Amino acid sequence: MNDQDACAAQATDLVAAHFPHALGAVLGGSAAQGRATPSSDLDVAVLLPDSDTSRREVIRHNGRLAELFLNTLADVPEFFEWDRARRRGTVLFMYDQGLTLTDPHGHVSRTREQARALIATGPPMLTHTEREQSRYSLTCYMDDLRDTPAADRHEQLVLADFTLREAAHLLTAHRGAWTGIGKWLPRRLLSADPALGKALLQGHRAVAEHADPMPLVTTAEQVLDLVGGPQREGYAHFWRN
Repeated sequence: MNDQDACAAQATDLVAAHFPHALGAVLGGSAAQGRATPSSDLDVAVLLPDSDTSRREVIRHNGRLAELFLNTLADVPEFFEWDRARRRGTVLFMYDQGLTLTDPHGHVSRTREQARALIATGPPMLTHTEREQSRYSLTCYMDDLRDTPAADRHEQLVLADFTLREAAHLLTAHRGAWTGIGKWLPRRLLSADPALGKALLQGHRAVAEHADPMPLVTTAEQVLDLVGGPQREGYAHFWRN
């Protein structure tokens, strides 16, 4: 039995033990892709009858952590729209790319179709206000990173992190692509724009390994140029419309 099959067997046992009334379940994340490490948790999406309650839980089953995404059938459409609005589509991708663990009544199959339809439409575009605020934030981080001396390593490293995240946010949005957090940020970034995404990640690495901010600063400027350039004087943000 390979690692992927072992993870699927553990997840199936978990669902049977904790959710015998489940209408179906899917294993997602690294475990479903055969990329799990010994310490990886199991990401499991479980469909529940409408008499239950939608929620998110973390449990330990037979010594292994599992993050559970629990949704009633009635809540699925609204939850999927919420997941899409975040532009990450975490659970959408679990249903799209995950391994079916159990589907006695076809509910998982139909839920997969819903998820794939929303993924095909892509994430929502940034509003004008959201884009301008992100341009301003990235400009501030980029300018501070450029001006921070290498001797202030803690500040430099934190600024590099924020510059990368904001640049990834803008670039994926500009490309109409999904974004991510944690280990999914570089994966989604490279998928959205292989050239600029790689340059951003290499620039971030140059700060971490060599205290050299300029490759990241230069690439962040290239991202900003795609969306109107750096945002400095003239920017305004109103608390009320």
